[in-house]
Amino acid sequence: MSNSLPKFHPKHLAWLMPLFLSGIMSGAISCFNMLMNKGWIEGFMDMWLHAWAMSWAMAFPLILIVLPLVRNFLMKFVRLPNEPMQK
Repeated sequence: MSNSLPKFHPKHLAWLMPLFLSGIMSGAISCFNMLMNKGWIEGFMDMWLHAWAMSWAMAFPLILIVLPLVRNFLMKFVRLPNEPMQK
Protein backbone atom coordinates (compact mmCIF):
# COMPACT_ATOMS: atom_id res chain seq x y z
CA MET A 1 0.00 0.00 0.00
CA SER A 2 1.55 3.30 -1.05
CA ASN A 3 1.09 6.59 0.72
CA SER A 4 -0.72 8.91 -1.70
CA LEU A 5 -0.42 12.04 0.46
CA PRO A 6 1.72 14.81 -1.03
CA LYS A 7 5.05 15.30 0.70
CA PHE A 8 6.65 18.63 1.58
CA HIS A 9 10.29 19.34 0.88
CA PRO A 10 12.30 19.32 4.14
CA LYS A 11 13.12 23.03 3.71
CA HIS A 12 9.47 23.80 4.50
CA LEU A 13 9.87 22.44 8.04
CA ALA A 14 11.34 25.83 8.98
CA TRP A 15 7.84 27.35 8.82
CA LEU A 16 5.59 24.26 9.06
CA MET A 17 6.89 23.25 12.48
CA PRO A 18 6.30 26.71 14.03
CA LEU A 19 2.91 26.92 12.30
CA PHE A 20 1.64 23.69 13.87
CA LEU A 21 3.31 24.24 17.25
CA SER A 22 2.02 27.81 17.55
CA GLY A 23 -1.49 26.64 16.62
CA ILE A 24 -1.49 23.84 19.18
CA MET A 25 0.04 25.93 21.96
CA SER A 26 -2.08 29.05 21.37
CA GLY A 27 -5.22 26.92 21.19
CA ALA A 28 -4.45 25.04 24.38
CA ILE A 29 -3.39 28.10 26.34
CA SER A 30 -6.28 30.28 25.18
CA CYS A 31 -8.75 27.50 26.07
CA PHE A 32 -7.19 26.98 29.49
CA ASN A 33 -7.16 30.71 30.26
CA MET A 34 -10.77 31.14 29.19
CA LEU A 35 -11.87 28.17 31.31
CA MET A 36 -10.00 29.54 34.32
CA ASN A 37 -11.35 33.09 33.90
CA LYS A 38 -14.89 32.56 32.60
CA GLY A 39 -15.67 28.88 33.17
CA TRP A 40 -17.83 26.87 30.78
CA ILE A 41 -20.34 29.56 29.83
CA GLU A 42 -22.83 29.90 27.02
CA GLY A 43 -21.04 30.80 23.80
CA PHE A 44 -17.72 29.49 25.14
CA MET A 45 -16.73 27.80 21.88
CA ASP A 46 -17.33 30.91 19.78
CA MET A 47 -15.40 33.11 22.21
CA TRP A 48 -12.60 30.57 22.46
CA LEU A 49 -12.27 30.17 18.68
CA HIS A 50 -12.05 33.94 18.33
CA ALA A 51 -9.46 34.16 21.12
CA TRP A 52 -7.55 31.28 19.54
CA ALA A 53 -7.50 32.97 16.13
CA MET A 54 -6.18 36.20 17.66
CA SER A 55 -3.61 34.30 19.73
CA TRP A 56 -2.43 32.26 16.75
CA ALA A 57 -2.15 35.40 14.62
CA MET A 58 0.23 36.74 17.26
CA ALA A 59 2.03 33.50 18.14
CA PHE A 60 3.08 32.32 14.67
CA PRO A 61 4.96 35.45 13.55
CA LEU A 62 6.42 35.82 17.04
CA ILE A 63 7.81 32.29 16.93
CA LEU A 64 9.26 32.89 13.47
CA ILE A 65 11.12 35.93 14.84
CA VAL A 66 12.09 34.61 18.28
CA LEU A 67 13.07 31.04 17.38
CA PRO A 68 16.28 31.95 15.52
CA LEU A 69 17.27 34.34 18.33
CA VAL A 70 16.76 31.67 20.99
CA ARG A 71 18.60 29.09 18.87
CA ASN A 72 21.59 31.43 18.43
CA PHE A 73 21.64 32.21 22.14
CA LEU A 74 21.49 28.54 23.15
CA MET A 75 24.18 27.53 20.66
CA LYS A 76 26.64 29.50 22.83
CA PHE A 77 26.09 26.81 25.49
CA VAL A 78 26.08 23.74 23.24
CA ARG A 79 29.19 21.76 22.36
CA LEU A 80 29.00 20.30 18.89
CA PRO A 81 30.17 16.68 18.38
CA ASN A 82 33.37 17.67 16.54
CA GLU A 83 34.21 20.52 18.92
CA PRO A 84 36.97 19.94 21.51
CA MET A 85 36.07 20.12 25.20
CA GLN A 86 37.23 23.25 27.02
CA LYS A 87 39.26 22.99 30.20
